Amino acid sequence: MDYQTLFDAKEVVVGLLYLLSAVFFIIGIKNLSKPKTAPRGNMLGAAGMLIAFLTAFIDFGVHIDVDAEAITATFDYWYILLAAIGLGAVIGVWSALGVKMTGMPQMVAIFNGFGGGASLLVAGVFYQFELESTSASELAIPMLIATVLSGLIGAVTFSGSLIAYGKLQGLKIIPGKPVNYTGDLVVKLLLLTGAAVLGIIMVLNPGMIGWYWLIVGVGVLLGVLLVIGIGGADMPVVISLLNSYSGLAAAATGFVLGNVVLIIAGSLVGASGLILTMIMCKAMNRSLINVLFGGFGGDNASSGESADSMYEGKITQTSSEEVAMVLESARRVVFVPGYGMAVARAATPVRQLSEALEKAGVEVAFGIHPVAGRMPGHMNVLLAEESIPYDKLLDLDTVNPTFRQTDVVIVIGANDVVNPSARDADSPISGMPILDVDQAQTCVVIKRSLSPGFAGIPNPLFAKDNTLMLFGDGKKMMEELVKEYKEL
Repeated sequence: MDYQTLFDAKEVVVGLLYLLSAVFFIIGIKNLSKPKTAPRGNMLGAAGMLIAFLTAFIDFGVHIDVDAEAITATFDYWYILLAAIGLGAVIGVWSALGVKMTGMPQMVAIFNGFGGGASLLVAGVFYQFELESTSASELAIPMLIATVLSGLIGAVTFSGSLIAYGKLQGLKIIPGKPVNYTGDLVVKLLLLTGAAVLGIIMVLNPGMIGWYWLIVGVGVLLGVLLVIGIGGADMPVVISLLNSYSGLAAAATGFVLGNVVLIIAGSLVGASGLILTMIMCKAMNRSLINVLFGGFGGDNASSGESADSMYEGKITQTSSEEVAMVLESARRVVFVPGYGMAVARAATPVRQLSEALEKAGVEVAFGIHPVAGRMPGHMNVLLAEESIPYDKLLDLDTVNPTFRQTDVVIVIGANDVVNPSARDADSPISGMPILDVDQAQTCVVIKRSLSPGFAGIPNPLFAKDNTLMLFGDGKKMMEELVKEYKEL
């Protein structure tokens, strides 16, 4: 076997394995489009990544030597690659097993940041290697442009994800509400323009690695400012967008390295994340530009009717015993869960009550708003873990027409997504699609207090004649409700 044959064999094997991993990625993302097939899609994506890891051993580790006597193939740096993959696997498994469902949005946010950080570091190291091994004038312009994009997008993703993590985690050093100041939009645009100018300078004068790290520094600052001005209500959109950014950064790094599978995987993540971001924006009646540069809650929260005037003398408080009696005569019940249910860890008693109702011949469904949790699909996963059938998880468009024929709606831990003021033109959440729970015959709201949701505005649903307020911890109230209903 001559040198060229051995080299060609290696290239063919690497190409086929990368193609196989790309196929796994595509099929995996397709399966993620439906809750029922999402677990399989996740496993397929993980299998595709494992194949890509193993292929990297061959692609970057196998070195072909030619001398006067023989052609040999040696495996260089295998211990470094194995150590890196092993360390990453340990951290990943430890993180996944240790995180609670309520902390899943934070984990996704921080992993997005790690993806962006990895992309900018790999692109920067490869750029440094190219500068040291070849003449700067010989560097291809497309490769330089891809390096600039990888550094900028990766830096924005890294710092923005850290801020998103801090907001979701409730870290004291990072305010949960939007941080806005006079001229903040101008500052962000100037930073973006500055990064573009630095990128042009680097492409035209590629001999200094310092230009790259200046771009990264501007990107880090831009990422902080972009996310710090966004409130908790928009976090589902932010997480989706940062996920898209991490994919785009990876795709750009793929162009830098000339790695096909990285380009494919990054493009898939970038495109799917952007599509999901637009879906989230539509679910909140928000434009992407408004989310990025507007902020939600904050000053607008003070507009409209005050909470005191809205609630005074109009709140009907109830008990678990009374709610059980109402449920006894119901023929159709719809549960509307929100993030508060996840925080209270009330999913199990919710499932137990739904099973008890079905055993009594009651039709049961779950109304899921696209932004019910703090990340897309959060609520679906939470309920799926309780083995609640997927066909009972109805989206907004499916469940809304049924509320007029629903006897009882149980809202647990949700607020803004059931706020009827979204139908008012002068409301801060005007036009936001909501679950029309107020149209049911009886609406039971399980909540600790009358405090507002992320939007920071009062909810007229609580004061409606057909609304019963069951105050208390979500899990405790649901457990009492299950007990009372079973004793009837």
